[in-house]
Amino acid sequence: MSTNKKKVAQPPNEVRLTGAVSGEPEVRVLPSGDELCVFRVVVPRVPVRARSDGRRSPSVDVVDCCAWDARARRSVSSWKPGDEVEVRGALRRRFFRAGGATASRVEVEISSARLLRRAAIG
Repeated sequence: MSTNKKKVAQPPNEVRLTGAVSGEPEVRVLPSGDELCVFRVVVPRVPVRARSDGRRSPSVDVVDCCAWDARARRSVSSWKPGDEVEVRGALRRRFFRAGGATASRVEVEISSARLLRRAAIG
């Protein structure tokens, strides 16, 4: 009898978003000295559905993103609100202390990012 167990392939944790930057990206320096750039991407929901009370459900989602990698941070830090971008990465749940309690946040940890189109000025 063989003791080799067949490994089951895990589905990849891959995220690809295309949308608009919702505000100025913010570079943060942690107490450890590590830097990250945090920002949000507004992505459309398709299709928009009417609810039973006649109101429409939200037509967009706002997704928290963070860039730890130096190359991705450099790309993201020059973005402006309204820029159309594409980001790729992995979904992560981050835990932190806030107000004496443990809190968590789900965000996309960016591995690559690119500007698709600058926001219209004016």
